[in-house]
Amino acid sequence: MTNDHESTALLSPVKAHGGREFSKFPVPHDPNAPVKLDGSSLSYDAASGAVSEGAGVSELVDRGLDWPVVIWIGLVHVLALFAPFFFSWPGVVACAALILLTGAGGVCMGYHRCLTHGSFKTYRPVRWFLAFLGGLSGEGSALTWVANHRKHHHFSDKEGDPHSPRDGKWWSHMLWFMPNFGQKWHKELVAKYAPDIMKDKMMLVLHYLFLPSHIALGVVLFLIGYFATPLGLGGWWHGLSLVFWGLGVRMVYVLHVTWFVNSATHIWGSRRYDTTDDSRNLWWVGLLAFGEGWHNNHHAYQRVASQGHRWWEIDVTYYMIWLMEKVGLAWDVVRLRDIPQGTKPA
Repeated sequence: MTNDHESTALLSPVKAHGGREFSKFPVPHDPNAPVKLDGSSLSYDAASGAVSEGAGVSELVDRGLDWPVVIWIGLVHVLALFAPFFFSWPGVVACAALILLTGAGGVCMGYHRCLTHGSFKTYRPVRWFLAFLGGLSGEGSALTWVANHRKHHHFSDKEGDPHSPRDGKWWSHMLWFMPNFGQKWHKELVAKYAPDIMKDKMMLVLHYLFLPSHIALGVVLFLIGYFATPLGLGGWWHGLSLVFWGLGVRMVYVLHVTWFVNSATHIWGSRRYDTTDDSRNLWWVGLLAFGEGWHNNHHAYQRVASQGHRWWEIDVTYYMIWLMEKVGLAWDVVRLRDIPQGTKPA
């Protein structure tokens, strides 16, 4: 089973030049995976006949839709449409609390800064808990999320990037994960870009618990709304209110604000660093997406835990990491000052 030390080793090149290279993101490699080391497209990574991956809306026509994914995204949005008819303040509170837990805690801190980039270390059960919260965001398991994001950094805004706006604004926002690339492609993607995650048996368990965990959360929310009469709730109406707000509205918010990082922050905003991609700092995505909108900062130095590089660049996710560090739940937090002098942006 993998641990923090092993994962960080996969994320950091050999210390051959007086320190870690913080700007470039090496592709983790499993020697048993049927792929090349040259970073070529997955079209040619497998030893024989791997499924190729294209980009752009034409892929939806050429390959057809990945119907389980499309139905899932559609269902989430339908749940949100019912929410205004079941408005309650407890529902809004549940929505806000779960946005913070699953969005900032699960996706941004867990999936992104901990599991993908190794920006800090923590205990193994904490990693699992963050991955569990990330799964409840509705964005898939840690296996697929981490693999796709590492691939994005490896080919950012070039051929091979899973979600570059150069292939279309809507493609980068939410269409890129809807074509049916097939199971073989998915296995090769995970084997190449997330072998450390795949080796962790608990991460595999969480992968298969993705849908059951959402069903369980929906049941819990309904039961709280139905039985919590001391909180001013009670009955099926309040039960459904917590479900529509705590699941539907909350997931739609988390999904779209994190998707804006893929789309909007590669189109609009300012560029502090001269990176080799189109990444930009976009203030409103920074505010809505818990600090992820300072995207040019992040692409420049990807392992740095804080994506706000100025005091006024609000980064809620980093504040949570800082608090974890203060209580002993996080350590070896990578900061901007840790970057060796003269290190060029990615």
